[in-house]
Amino acid sequence: MKVAPLSDIKLHVRFKLSALWASLMFCYIYGDYFGLYVPGQLQGMLAGAGPVGPVSQGSLSGTALLLAVPGLMAFLSLVVSPRLCRWLNIALGLFYTAVMLVTMPGAWWFYITLGMIEVVLSLLIVAYAWRWPRGGPISD
Repeated sequence: MKVAPLSDIKLHVRFKLSALWASLMFCYIYGDYFGLYVPGQLQGMLAGAGPVGPVSQGSLSGTALLLAVPGLMAFLSLVVSPRLCRWLNIALGLFYTAVMLVTMPGAWWFYITLGMIEVVLSLLIVAYAWRWPRGGPISD
């Protein structure tokens, strides 16, 4: 008995980019959550130690912005012009790849595991944006 192939639809690169940013955000959230279980982490937070030095309104605002951008990219990848979308995804994908590579050395294994997944996801973002198909109606 021959089985018919499963049907599928072709997804536009925008949907792929949006899904990759959403996946990246889930890894960030889980990494930060699991990080709370590292011995001494909560005591350090209560003592005012932040991710990049002493906690201040500025350091927390910067960290919030750093972590908000990937979440916003899940939406922006669907709505901004193709040219802007492509370059935002390439630039921010490379930026977040670098952020992960800088923060992973010396980390616990769970963080390195999630970090490697995040590097792959962010490089996939760059690759899909780089290979954005040409042709069709001009919408820029």
